Amino acid sequence: MSTRAGFSLAFGLRPAALSKISPVPRVLVVEDSQDIADLIRRYFERAGHTVEHLSTGHDVVAHARRLQADLVVLDVMLPGMDGMLVCQALRGDAATAAIPIIMLTARGEEADRVRGLELGADDYVTKPFSPKELVARVAALLRRTQRPAGTSKTLRYGPLSIDLDRHQVLLEDREVRLTAKEFLLLQYFLEHSGRVLSRDLLLTDVWGYQYTGGTRTVDVHVRRLREKIPLFTTALTTVKQFGYKLEDAPRPSP
Repeated sequence: MSTRAGFSLAFGLRPAALSKISPVPRVLVVEDSQDIADLIRRYFERAGHTVEHLSTGHDVVAHARRLQADLVVLDVMLPGMDGMLVCQALRGDAATAAIPIIMLTARGEEADRVRGLELGADDYVTKPFSPKELVARVAALLRRTQRPAGTSKTLRYGPLSIDLDRHQVLLEDREVRLTAKEFLLLQYFLEHSGRVLSRDLLLTDVWGYQYTGGTRTVDVHVRRLREKIPLFTTALTTVKQFGYKLEDAPRPSP
C-alpha cells in the first residue's frame, strides 16, 4: 500500500506557464491512494490535461492502449502487480513501449528508483512531492516528446540514423527500440557531438529541470543507450566526475 504523503494545496498553479500541447494530453495515473490520485487529478486538470485513474496495476497496459495515453504516472507500491512489473509490461508491448513513464517512489528508496529507470522509466518523483513540481515534470516531458508538424529531420552518426519526425532509430537498417527519454538523450548527444556535457546540463536540457539530488537518472539512461547501441560503448565516453562526451562521428571511408 502506498504511503500517504502530507501534501499541501498551497502551491499556486499557472497553466499559462506550462507548454500548450494540442491535442489535449491524456495522462493515465496509476496510484492506489485515492487522496493522492484526487490531488494529482486536480492539478493536472487545471493544467489542461485529461486524466484517467487506475488503483491497481493489472489493467494498465490494456487501459493505456485503449486510452492512447500520452504519459503514465506510475506508483511503485501497488497492490497485486507492483509498479516495476507494470513498467516492464508497458515497455514490452509494442503499442505502449514509447509512452513516457514517470514513477512515484517513496523517499530514500534509491534501489527502487534505479531499478525503475533500468526497466525503462523516463523519470521519477519521490514522495512526499509538490503537485506543482509533478505537473512541471509532466509538461517538460511532453514538450520534449512531441514535435510540431512539418519539422521532419534526420540525424546521422556513422551507421546510426534517427528520424525525429517518426521517432525511429536505425542502426545499419536494424530498428532500435528506445523509450521516449532514451530517444531524446540520443538526439541531444548527436546534436552536440564532440562536446563535453555535464550531467547537470543533460538534466536541464533533456529532462527539463534543475535537480540537485543526484544524477543517477542520467547515468542509468546512458548505460541503457550503450546496451542498445553497441558502438556507443566506445564512442560515448565518460568524463570522470563530470559527464559524457560523444566523440565526433567517424568519417565515411573514401
